[in-house]
Amino acid sequence: MAQATVQAAAGVRDAAHGDAGNGGRGEPFIPPRQGFLALRSGYSPHFRTGLAIAGAVALFLVWEIGAHSVSAEKARFFPPVENVLGALYNLFAMKGFIYDVLASCARIYSAYLLAILVSLPLAILMGAFQNVRATLNPTLSALRYLPAASFIPLLLVWFGPTDAAKVLLLFLGVVWFLVAGMLSNVMAVSGELIEAALTMGASRKTVVLNVILPAAGPHLMTSGRDLTAVAWTYLVIAEVIGAQSGIGAVMMRAGRFMHVDAIIAGILMIGILGVLTDAVFRVAHRLCFPWAR
Repeated sequence: MAQATVQAAAGVRDAAHGDAGNGGRGEPFIPPRQGFLALRSGYSPHFRTGLAIAGAVALFLVWEIGAHSVSAEKARFFPPVENVLGALYNLFAMKGFIYDVLASCARIYSAYLLAILVSLPLAILMGAFQNVRATLNPTLSALRYLPAASFIPLLLVWFGPTDAAKVLLLFLGVVWFLVAGMLSNVMAVSGELIEAALTMGASRKTVVLNVILPAAGPHLMTSGRDLTAVAWTYLVIAEVIGAQSGIGAVMMRAGRFMHVDAIIAGILMIGILGVLTDAVFRVAHRLCFPWAR
């Protein structure tokens, strides 16, 4: 039995060096290529960038083919890519669309910063102290199921059609999801790290600031990056509240006159801004947490 075990080990060793897998010729073992669907493939960043561009081009190609496949009567309601890009250019060149974009960005980023300032301390407190979590988490979890759009009449009564109402609506649309996501990140910190710090005499403040926060930091920023998409999805709803400026206001005005190309141009602009915001978060993640790459 011992001899069989030795022979089996020798066979594994020979296979690793190519002896068994290459006819005993001593050639190096070359793993088979798995192709496009390789699990956790190690392709270069340039290759992955090329795949991303190819995916985007494929989407616009399908859009273009679909737009040119409809009848002339329906083409007005399903404009091709070039018409939408032309409408987007016209908005910037002739309609001062840049000011609407800046107004929307100011509302989004103000609301998101406010949501971060509320959710981050709450998540750290609830994740670090079990009694705080038992007190607050049931109520905060229930708030996630309240649709932010249902607060529109109440915000109009309290603040009127002002920017404060729009920012608060965006804040309500994202803050409770941020609390839940960040709480999961804090609770995922290894208990062994906390126990080791306490064993060495660290205070509660030291454990929270020097152990829990650095350990959860990369994941907290990832949760923040992922949930920016939620804020952007509420933008048009927020700017319905008596807005005179902003991307949503432009889209609503275009809808009154059935300018579908301008509506899609606004949607495309929101998507572009969302992708740029995500890219900023990715760069900040690499700069702030180089050890988590």
